[in-house]
Amino acid sequence: MGRRLFACFGKGLSSSPSSSSAAHEKRTSAATADLSAEEQRKSGPVLVELFSSQGCTTSPVAELLLSRLGRGDFNGSNVPPVVVLAFHVDYWDYMGWKDPYGSSQWTVRQKAYIEALRLDTMFTPQVVVQGMAQCVGNDENDLLTSIKQAPRYAAPTFQATFERPSPDSLQVSLTGALRTKVDSNGANVMVALYESGLVTDCPSGENKGRVLSNDYVVRRLEKLCTVKDVPAKKTISGTITFPLWQTFNATKCGMVVFIQNSSHQIFGSQKFQLPDN
Repeated sequence: MGRRLFACFGKGLSSSPSSSSAAHEKRTSAATADLSAEEQRKSGPVLVELFSSQGCTTSPVAELLLSRLGRGDFNGSNVPPVVVLAFHVDYWDYMGWKDPYGSSQWTVRQKAYIEALRLDTMFTPQVVVQGMAQCVGNDENDLLTSIKQAPRYAAPTFQATFERPSPDSLQVSLTGALRTKVDSNGANVMVALYESGLVTDCPSGENKGRVLSNDYVVRRLEKLCTVKDVPAKKTISGTITFPLWQTFNATKCGMVVFIQNSSHQIFGSQKFQLPDN
């Protein structure tokens, strides 16, 4: 993919959230919430994914906005509960500063959304809401509108057990119901491990001289299992082991479980805090 297909955007330069959502909703869902429309409205959180980079001049504003969103600054503004994840892409690393949290894995994830939402350009900062709508990540009005308009689904009811089989690994065992009916097309149960409270001094690049703060930064993403023809109330169990990074600190980290179908739509998410030890 050529560089001409990448952009570092400010406000008002992306497709409207409503048009992106409309195109995506035409695709056949592989999962449906086993709830009435009224129950869905009152149900679980909305998954908000930020695609960002320390090498993009406008990403720090979006990072701050998503941090505020995640800590509840917009509660009471008719904004439903949210789960926030920040994926740092690596395609701006050539601009003079290599994002220490950037990964080609997150670039591939964003590219999948670009294709699913029928967009022409990969850009930062971009927010994807429930895998069904998108907007520029530093546009507060568009972001809050996208969240308010997003479909909501019941949160899974997983119970988590955490173990440290070695100093450099974290084992997580999960048991619970998806509370979402999955058909024969199937869906993946994904588990993300994120870190907050990150502070980086940028001596070079587009943000040269700035001190950048990042929260909800995804450090690991693993698939717990793939499910097919599963009733909403059926118990699902699985275990995954995360390799840990050198500076891992459980008090700064959290975990998110979410259900995602082959069209990249999200059908429920659940957030966990890690035990201190």
